[in-house]
Amino acid sequence: MKEFGYHRADDVSGAVALLAAEPGARYLGGGTNLVDLMKTGVERPALLVDVRELPLDRVETTPDGGLRIGATVTNSDLAAHPEVRRRYPALTQAVLAGASGQLRNMATVGGNLLQRTRCGYFTDVTRPCNKREPGSGCSAIEGEHHNHAVLGASDHCVAVHPSDMGVALTAFDAVVTYETADGPGELPLSDFYLPVGDTPHRETALPPGALITGVTLPPAPVAARSRYRKVRERASYAFAIGSVAAALDVRDGVVHEARLAFGAVASRPWRARAAERALTGAPADAAAFAAAADAELAAARPLPHNGYKVPLMRNLAVAVLTELAEETAR
Repeated sequence: MKEFGYHRADDVSGAVALLAAEPGARYLGGGTNLVDLMKTGVERPALLVDVRELPLDRVETTPDGGLRIGATVTNSDLAAHPEVRRRYPALTQAVLAGASGQLRNMATVGGNLLQRTRCGYFTDVTRPCNKREPGSGCSAIEGEHHNHAVLGASDHCVAVHPSDMGVALTAFDAVVTYETADGPGELPLSDFYLPVGDTPHRETALPPGALITGVTLPPAPVAARSRYRKVRERASYAFAIGSVAAALDVRDGVVHEARLAFGAVASRPWRARAAERALTGAPADAAAFAAAADAELAAARPLPHNGYKVPLMRNLAVAVLTELAEETAR
């Protein structure tokens, strides 16, 4: 491992200043992803700026009825918070599905959003990877790609984003707040992750040196009836091969409002906008749910060994939406 410096930040402005002074620095929260990448040589920071002790560890109700989640809130604390469980149950379910208890106790909200792909070629420094070394090629396209992207990929990268939390936050229009040397800023989560295009190494729209300070969830009454469902290759802790975050408002048998996001199918949590449009005003039945899923998945471009994800996601979306519709009818 390369030698590196370590500094524990006392305040947000100080943390940002430290990173601005050292371009090779990285923020350290729980370290559940960054430290692993340092061990394999993928990340080689000159300095770690520890932000864990910054006063960003609270979940608070906003004046308009939403929630503000501090960047250093642990995944365990987020999942257990009574207002998260009451207002956004799919978010609690996503966090609990996302990792082991030990990891949830360490991992932070800000770090979860910034975690890197688990593609084996990205973490293997002996193999070409455009995300790790731009211009070197994408080994997964001709190699092992059974759990790679079917939506939004390109010839330069087919890796998927691993976050479960991010899928639920995407469904509920979360906004990421951050701090830079020039002051604060914010990004809707829908704009936070960049399309993979021909620059897969550029993963987010955060300005250089920006420190995530929190995530704001706007009020969303529909989210009180929401669900997160994850499919994985083993029942114990594992990354998804497909997941769905959904919320449904059904009135007199007709969908009044729908929220839908897919996970493990693209380089970012995938908001299923086409499916939401198809659902709105449609009957709340399996046929309409299947048609909506088909509308979203029409853009899928699977590789030779991951085509199974298309029917998997269709069936998963129909199952979750059906469960929500039945729950609403009771």
